[in-house]
Amino acid sequence: MDNPRVGPWVCARAGGTFSPTTSQCIGLERDGELVAGVLFEGYNGSSIRMHVASDGSRQWMTREFLAVCFGYPFLQLKVKKILGLVDSMNENALAFDRALGFKAEHEIEDAGKTGSLVILSMSRKDCRWLKLGARYGFTV
Repeated sequence: MDNPRVGPWVCARAGGTFSPTTSQCIGLERDGELVAGVLFEGYNGSSIRMHVASDGSRQWMTREFLAVCFGYPFLQLKVKKILGLVDSMNENALAFDRALGFKAEHEIEDAGKTGSLVILSMSRKDCRWLKLGARYGFTV
């Protein structure tokens, strides 16, 4: 985890608020360049917010990287839910989050940057990335 480098990189692409003292980040590099990053914020013991960003390519999205990114909050922090907050007008981000396994829980009208704010969540029991993580030595 390289918080000072990954945190601002993720926030510039996906939003979120980077705080060196309360945020945690996981980055993926290729040839010394960041190609993907995940920022975790707002940990309260039961849940945490997750922001995912990439360099625009899809090559970064490996099962191993996703297993690490979901293993951290569910296995290390023991959260019950991971939350995602997405503007309703950001159809690409909503489709991506749903493909990862997030489910829309609520929509707050006029709370997004350009539309409503969609609150998505994923529980540990619904996280297929943890099952894949067992292949890489993570305890499920």
